[in-house]
Amino acid sequence: MLENIISGFINLFAWNNFLFINIGLAVGIIFGALPGLSATMGVALFMPLTFGMDPITGILMLLGIYCGGTYGGSITAILINTPGTPASAATVLDGYTMAKNGHAGKALQMALIASTIAGVFSALILLFIAPQVASMALKFGPPEYFALAIFGLSIISSVCSDSVFKGIIMGILGMFISMIGMDPIGGMPRLTFDYDYLAAGINLIPALIGLFAISEILNKVRILDHKVEHTEDFMHEKVSLKEVVLHLKTILKSSAIGTFIGAIPGTGAAIASFLSYNEAKRVSKTPEKFGTGHLDGVAASEAGNNGVTGATLIPLLTLGVPGDTVTAILLGALMMQGLTPGPDLFKTHGIVVYTIMIGLIFVNIFMYLQASYFIKGFVRITKVPVNFLIPILIILCVTGAYAANNTLFDVKMILIFGALGYLMTRFDFPVTPMLLAIILGPMAEVSMRQSMILSEGSYAIFFTRPISLIFLILAVLSVIFSSITRSKRIA
Repeated sequence: MLENIISGFINLFAWNNFLFINIGLAVGIIFGALPGLSATMGVALFMPLTFGMDPITGILMLLGIYCGGTYGGSITAILINTPGTPASAATVLDGYTMAKNGHAGKALQMALIASTIAGVFSALILLFIAPQVASMALKFGPPEYFALAIFGLSIISSVCSDSVFKGIIMGILGMFISMIGMDPIGGMPRLTFDYDYLAAGINLIPALIGLFAISEILNKVRILDHKVEHTEDFMHEKVSLKEVVLHLKTILKSSAIGTFIGAIPGTGAAIASFLSYNEAKRVSKTPEKFGTGHLDGVAASEAGNNGVTGATLIPLLTLGVPGDTVTAILLGALMMQGLTPGPDLFKTHGIVVYTIMIGLIFVNIFMYLQASYFIKGFVRITKVPVNFLIPILIILCVTGAYAANNTLFDVKMILIFGALGYLMTRFDFPVTPMLLAIILGPMAEVSMRQSMILSEGSYAIFFTRPISLIFLILAVLSVIFSSITRSKRIA
């Protein structure tokens, strides 16, 4: 192993590797920041370009797009209350509030620092203990996935501590929306009202753009004669080393959560982000600050979603099982280069694999350097007058929604969800629980019904398997802790 690491380190240092890593990062950050586009789309579009490249160079460019896209979603989440990707939805809770309070630069810097540390952390886990983590991930079956989804849904009580009742209503509405389409087990259409386009269900991207971007645009329309009042002192405001150390515990814990979630196939960065945010709030001495522009919230969310990037490669490289949609595309890219993922990959192409894994560490380092340079340009978006900003945002939102499936139906969906999000926020109903339920609803339903089939209708299957029992206990504790915290604050 040590010999392969040394050889991989030497192989990595070629000008073309570093050049294409940075090209991939630039592309990824742009795709991640633009609402509706994503790292998945970026990797899919650029994968054919790697066909004639050296395998190491081509895969590293795609990993640059992956990592850059995951981080890039935080930019618009912080600046304009519009998560570029679902993975950055939790970042909105504190990041955008910080931007409104004139601290956009600090929020962007903390997001970058947390993303970089988490990315390096997960890359190191990939490099040194990938087989052990992969064997743990294999123990997850339908009951474990259901319990994990329930644990994720229990976060609603935490992110909506001001009005849990309204949060639960929005969560139920989100679950209802997630059930639209074909029955995943029976294969029959449901809640489609004989409308063919609904048979495929509601795509997450239009829902995300509508709930956050379009609803925010509608809110901004009411203040067209004002400027977005952010960032007067950005040039002199930076995250100090003391602040990084202060939030380092949160960053490392969230990185570990993201790495664990990422190693489980079929989960994803959005779940890791919300779980990390909830855990940071749970252990905080000042949980009431979360949602009001707290650096710890930004750090937790971004460390959680970026901790996934290296971890998703663990089941891919060791078992040949993609961890998420991006690694499913990377599976095709590896096979296109003659590299078949699985246990034999480390024997037949050990030096190439270790070069790629070491390269992932440098991908995150270059991401920090590249994004640090562009942050000053990013933050100036908040100085654009609203009447100029709104048309640009509308164009980006419509383009992003259409690009998701190349259909005008998704454009109609962002308008519907935008109107819904606008009305809900006007009556103080939080939209984050709805998005969380749309994300986790399909996982909860499918895994529960599969578990019922396996157990022949017995609910005991969820309590007799250790991992699922642990997640269910954590879900109950999460709700109890949120209730106690809320009662103390009211008192």
